[in-house]
Amino acid sequence: MYPNYTVSPYPNSALSAWQLAVIAVVAVGTLAVWLIAVFLAAREPAGRDQAAAGSPAGSDVARTGSRSPEPERPPAGRAAA
Repeated sequence: MYPNYTVSPYPNSALSAWQLAVIAVVAVGTLAVWLIAVFLAAREPAGRDQAAAGSPAGSDVARTGSRSPEPERPPAGRAAA
């Protein structure tokens, strides 16, 4: 009545070597992209401070830094009122 072979309810689920390699490459690549994104997001914005450090004294660029500016001092030779 039934044939001499049986059909397994669990088909062959073994992955080939190239499929395992693709899985590993995708996992490592995703981890690398995530780590780069975390490090880029965590760094301090120092671009303006570097530009201000290279500008001449008294220029407008020196006053546009992202950190709070130093209080202005009265010119030398004049007494503060």
